[in-house]
Amino acid sequence: MSRKPLAVAAAAAVFLCAGAGLLRLWPHAPLRDRIPLSTVVLDQRGEVLRITLAQDGQIRLWTPLAQMPPALVEGVLLHEDRYFYRHPGINPVALARAAFTTATGGARQGASTITMQLARLLARHGTRSVGGKLRQIAAALWLEARYPKREILEAYLNLAPYGGNVQGVGAAAQLDFGKRPRDLDLAQMLALAVMPQAPEARAAEAVSGDGESPSLRAARLRQFAQWLEQHPEDRRQSGLVQAPLRFVRSGLPFQAPHFANMVLQRQAQSGMAPGDAMLRTTLDLRLQTLLERRVREYLAPLAPAGVRNASALLLDTRTMAVRAWVGSADYANPAIDGQVDGVLARRSPGSTLKPLLYALAMDQGLIHPLTVLKDAPTYFGPYAPENADGRFLGPVTAHDALIRSRNVPAVQLSARLGDPTLYRFLKSAGVALPMSERYYGLALTLGGGEVSMVELAQLYAMLANRGEWRPLHWLDSGAQAASADDGVRLLSAEASYMVLDILRDNPRPDEAVWRSSHQGLIPAWKTGTSWGFRDAWTAGVYGPYVLVVWVGNFNGEGNPALVGIQTAAPLFFSLVDAIGAAEPGLSAPPQRVPPRLVRVEVCAASGDLPNADCPQRARTWFIAGVSPIRLSTVHRRLRIDTRSGRQACADTPADAVREEVYEFWPSDLMRLFAQAGMPRREPPPRADCGSAAAAMSTAVLAHPPQIVSPVAGVDYALAADALGSEVVPLKAHADAASQRLYWFADATYLGTSLPGEVFAWRPAHTGRVRLSVTDDLGASDARETQIVLRD
Repeated sequence: MSRKPLAVAAAAAVFLCAGAGLLRLWPHAPLRDRIPLSTVVLDQRGEVLRITLAQDGQIRLWTPLAQMPPALVEGVLLHEDRYFYRHPGINPVALARAAFTTATGGARQGASTITMQLARLLARHGTRSVGGKLRQIAAALWLEARYPKREILEAYLNLAPYGGNVQGVGAAAQLDFGKRPRDLDLAQMLALAVMPQAPEARAAEAVSGDGESPSLRAARLRQFAQWLEQHPEDRRQSGLVQAPLRFVRSGLPFQAPHFANMVLQRQAQSGMAPGDAMLRTTLDLRLQTLLERRVREYLAPLAPAGVRNASALLLDTRTMAVRAWVGSADYANPAIDGQVDGVLARRSPGSTLKPLLYALAMDQGLIHPLTVLKDAPTYFGPYAPENADGRFLGPVTAHDALIRSRNVPAVQLSARLGDPTLYRFLKSAGVALPMSERYYGLALTLGGGEVSMVELAQLYAMLANRGEWRPLHWLDSGAQAASADDGVRLLSAEASYMVLDILRDNPRPDEAVWRSSHQGLIPAWKTGTSWGFRDAWTAGVYGPYVLVVWVGNFNGEGNPALVGIQTAAPLFFSLVDAIGAAEPGLSAPPQRVPPRLVRVEVCAASGDLPNADCPQRARTWFIAGVSPIRLSTVHRRLRIDTRSGRQACADTPADAVREEVYEFWPSDLMRLFAQAGMPRREPPPRADCGSAAAAMSTAVLAHPPQIVSPVAGVDYALAADALGSEVVPLKAHADAASQRLYWFADATYLGTSLPGEVFAWRPAHTGRVRLSVTDDLGASDARETQIVLRD
């Protein structure tokens, strides 16, 4: 051979190499961008929750070459293309041998390199004809000219067929063995290496239910024999490789279904193209599975009572990450509308909003934990709230009113709120209240609006996060990036601390048994029951978690069994106990006492600073400069004339006077004490001392009267022909020391009544009137009302 042809060949080779180098430097999309992928939803540990179909209907899980075990890659190369790193995309020797065998009538032989197979998989055209094979060869050479070997190999391993619509070692490893490629053993890797040679037959055999088929086993063992030629040290694994393989392919993973649905829907709404993501979420599949099982077990005995469904949501308050999301008791059960996601459904929360109301009232200086509130019949215009038990307790501390979920004190507090009101506070915390504040009114306090479980969990997490509202995270990347800067302060740290401190005193339904053996964390929790017994709730903070539980039926039907404390609380504590057992080292984030929060001594009966006569005292939390503070006036020392039993006058002889301490409560509370069988000793009447100077007046200590009718902000409509005869009731409560009330309309004296009794006022004309009342101790109250004509 002359030198000239050799020079031409050398020049051509140099030109081709230079051309290939330039092609690789020219900008072009990576091969991965040409391959439609499934979207994979993972839990925080990488466990697969859901795999969606790619746009072309295939199942592909992209696995980078660096994350594949070297033995798997080598096994594929050993079986499919031993000279992959030495040829330019085609193997001329193999092609010639295959062509000769075919031409002489011998058995067909494969000659496709991995690059040629990748070209066929990408182009999706047939290669049995000569024209098809030539196009495949040209495409393989073009791929090799543009892409490095590692990228070609990576793309092939993610496109290799494994039967049906399963492609790539990532999908096959997950669906056939329930593992990630890096977790496969040698026997499993060899099986994945040989299956693409006959994917339909061997995949069908693999999932036939009888274990590994003879043909797949034979191919795998042949591959192992070749493997041992390269790796004789692996002969010690002969027992593992020769044992029959077990396959787990039984369909796509479908775990935490409601949560996975939500994640995929939110990702689609965010503009992410379908099938181009590996979504690692914050869900903890171990906790998810635990809660799902406990919910099913809890509901089973309740089915005869018509209680068929429940939902639960578990958040980590430190990162606001979703840890468990149980949308219904059984996603696959249409009888209970199982595919409805109860975590996102909007329902009446009952009394679960009360802790937020009390925190607001604390921040606005209306109460501290031992402030005494009035649980007595009260009217707010036409609205007259009642307690769930139909009874009234009289005076009750804020601490006990919240724990015992008394409705009347809660509505009274809501009516006294300034800015923000409960409605505005909830709106600022992201609660979607579609109607106006006027529409909901004070009934919002008792569950008159609707919230989702997600919104309620965020509100309780705000208490755990010292008053800062933070957004929810369900993707692991978002939770890791979350910081305190993400929060918006809506409550003070002091109010949040006090409310949680109160809720931890809430006794469990099984308190007596639980306290005797409990050594762990104490939940801070609250129940709720919606109007008509449609929804039973329990929400609370447990260590680093917020747990919200709902029990009911998705069709919205009422059921007397759906009471928060009776139906939802036992499930809540079943889940709490299960979480505690699953995480024995669980602890609450460190909670230091906020700087403005101090402990003060108050009179136990009134919640005010104790005067000298207060017999029983208690200590309570107090926000310095915010919480209400005044001297208690409930206990008063009186001088009693021993001769008459009346209050002594200033000039009563000293040897005829004794001193006694009496409790002075408003007249309405005195009646409630009596109705409850706990009457208070009424102070004796005042003596006729003859002169003001001689009287021992208690007016300076007395509570002023309080008008309860007419109702504030209400117009009274009278018939035109009834002016002067139709009655508008006037009523006021007064201090126990007060014995007579005097009523006035503007400057006109109307008459007198006893405290707590109705005075019948008959207006003679329409218009705005200022009504006032004065007791016999000189204290007074006033209120404006409007008299209009009835249509």
